[in-house]
Amino acid sequence: MLDQYKDHDRILVAVDSIIFGFDRSGLKLLLIKRDFEPEKGNWSLMGGFLNKDESLDEAADRVLQKLTGLKNVYLEQLYGFGEVDRDPVERTVSIAYYALINIRQHDKELMDKYSARWFPIDDLPDLIFDHKDMVEAAKERLKYRASHEPVGFELLPEKFTMPELQILYEGIYETQLDKRNFRRRILSMDILTKTNEKQKKYSKKGAYFYKFNEDKYEDKVDKGESLTFKPINL
Repeated sequence: MLDQYKDHDRILVAVDSIIFGFDRSGLKLLLIKRDFEPEKGNWSLMGGFLNKDESLDEAADRVLQKLTGLKNVYLEQLYGFGEVDRDPVERTVSIAYYALINIRQHDKELMDKYSARWFPIDDLPDLIFDHKDMVEAAKERLKYRASHEPVGFELLPEKFTMPELQILYEGIYETQLDKRNFRRRILSMDILTKTNEKQKKYSKKGAYFYKFNEDKYEDKVDKGESLTFKPINL
């Protein structure tokens, strides 16, 4: 059977992961320092080659777990990157994925092992090969998803404040948002549950914690209600 393909080139297939996280200061991207040539010592996305006994999604899951220690997180296939000269060693096609993780839950020991570091999304270092193009594509996909679906909550802890939620969406859309308009838009969707607890770490008055109510959201979707998460001034 292999004779049917003997006249065709064999090309390596890789997966690369654009891993987004969030802390109170803004949207972050997880990068590693490459520990082999070419580009040794430079900043890179986390990636690996596809094994012959696994699917693309399985490979992406493996790469993500290897760096963060996390399973069952939001992971979506992005695009294929296949310029002939994208890898100077050998012809390699890379399938890019992006992941949204809770930055508080990743394995810090694994981060130390791979010399990984979180960078602000608006202040990234130079990246190897075409990884910058991958990041830009992931940012655009995240903007689109975040405007139609509650994917932003994948980046938040179970309880969060309204200021934290606004900082997250400002990071996703790369712009400042009007506080009143943002709060009114989010609360009008009626998919958050307000708790009796307050975050008092950053101000004496404090801010109430909220939770994303997935049951309410699913109920509205089932009823055919049109929900948009895109901030009102965009």
